[in-house]
Amino acid sequence: MASVSPEITQPLQGARHAQREKNRQAKRQAVLSTAAQMFNERGFHATSLDDVAARLGVSKPTLYYYVKSKDQILLECVRQGLEMTLEGIEASRQAGGSVLDQLEACMRVYAQIVTMDFGMCLIRVGDEQLPTDSRNELRRMKAQIDLAFRRLVEAGVQQGLLAPCDPKMTAFMIAGALSWIGRWYDAGGAYSPEEIADQAVQILLQGVIVRP
Repeated sequence: MASVSPEITQPLQGARHAQREKNRQAKRQAVLSTAAQMFNERGFHATSLDDVAARLGVSKPTLYYYVKSKDQILLECVRQGLEMTLEGIEASRQAGGSVLDQLEACMRVYAQIVTMDFGMCLIRVGDEQLPTDSRNELRRMKAQIDLAFRRLVEAGVQQGLLAPCDPKMTAFMIAGALSWIGRWYDAGGAYSPEEIADQAVQILLQGVIVRP
């Protein structure tokens, strides 16, 4: 019986391995997404790995194939929320337009991400439950969000597109106001994420006082 050439078997084995890894990552992401939803609904401490396994319809030992602990799940959920935010802000800036256009786009992205599972987990659960090293890593990422807003505000003031203000304080106020959407947002509520983002951007940029 003729043997199969290594030139054939090796690519096939590589393809199978790649597909298995792709499937594993998809299932791991499903674990993280489900856990984020439950953390948002119940709180971190009130959600156990048994609860997550039950909602997924798998055994608890099965979860350990994808994650090591509940702390690791929270770390990954919060990290993904931050990464989504940073990537969205950077994409908004790269899209171009005036500084004001970029600031508005960044605000809109941020407002919508905090209504999503991972973004909401970032706001509702936070990083206080995590070990110091992980917490410091995530806080460095959060500082990048504040810095992105601060630079846009500073440039807007310099170009006369925004009223004179303290860029650092203004960036904190913008990010803080938009973050709080993640606390009160209700998927079954009267407003869609897009409608909330529209109103939030308008209020924060234009204010509520009638000017002569």
